[in-house]
Amino acid sequence: MTTTVQCPTCGAPVEWKTESIYRPFCCERCKLIDLGAWAAEEHAIPGNDLEDEMFSGDLPTRPH
Repeated sequence: MTTTVQCPTCGAPVEWKTESIYRPFCCERCKLIDLGAWAAEEHAIPGNDLEDEMFSGDLPTRPH
């Protein structure tokens, strides 16, 4: 029995097996869309505000 998951980008069904080289994505396009969202900071992993404040002074400022 093969497990099927939904592609995180488009929702298409993806079989979770070795042959599905882009899993959990259905194709390279969906994988790259997700990578672009991380690069554009549309996705983020929540951090600890206290730790972020403690170490933010160690980083150089970035021009915007």
